Amino acid sequence: MSRSLLTNETSELDLLDQRPFEQTDFDILKSYEAVVDGLAMLIGSHCEIVLHSLQDLKCSAIRIANGEHTGRKIGSPITDLALRMLHDMTGADSSVSKCYFTRAKSGVLMKSLTIAIRNREQRVIGLLCINMNLDVPFSQIMNTFIPPETPEVGSAVNFASSVEDLVTQTLEFTIEEVNADRNVSNNAKNRQIVLNLYEKGIFDIKDAINQVADRLNISKHTVYLYIRQFKSGDFQGKINNALCHYGHRAGIWHPAGQQRIAVRPRAA
Repeated sequence: MSRSLLTNETSELDLLDQRPFEQTDFDILKSYEAVVDGLAMLIGSHCEIVLHSLQDLKCSAIRIANGEHTGRKIGSPITDLALRMLHDMTGADSSVSKCYFTRAKSGVLMKSLTIAIRNREQRVIGLLCINMNLDVPFSQIMNTFIPPETPEVGSAVNFASSVEDLVTQTLEFTIEEVNADRNVSNNAKNRQIVLNLYEKGIFDIKDAINQVADRLNISKHTVYLYIRQFKSGDFQGKINNALCHYGHRAGIWHPAGQQRIAVRPRAA
């Protein structure tokens, strides 16, 4: 966007810290590459995301998504407008520019935002530029926000206000889920609840085991026992014939107790 590099009236040396980058600076910038890809996937193909490294302004673009809107690619130089945004943010409290409008070389109207990337010393080492093409048909933009007819994931997301609430809400939902499953006998419900919670990653949260034990009225040692059994694949001490299939669902059949423990894929 705008012209590449500054005009002769303003030297880039006036704007940049000329100390060489350290390895930690490169690591910080590297971590933002996933941000570029993620934002592009979330916002859509009408939005260009560019990650600039200020180590070398002549080839500052080190990651770019949807670069066809401005014709840029990895290795493209920084623009004078991006440097102007950098000048405004250098030494300031804010690391986010105001939204601004400009036109690419092709003439398309862009709405843009620039974010300064700082290291631990608060030195600006990179820029994350978000450029939305406003000349793209609105219907194309709206299609980005419309779910597909067959969603890839149909599960609800639990937006809890704290980790304690997250454990509580997930636990209550899991209890309802298991109680509604007629394939799980009463004697196996607690074990199944613990398995489901384990597969959802709830026990990665501190003190979750105590919360679950209190709610299920079992000891935390029992919860630990179930988890160890799940990790080792030993649900009953000994498993003679592991899998029985019922319809489209797979499970573990316990010959001794005639109890079925449903096994579901662990949530991401």
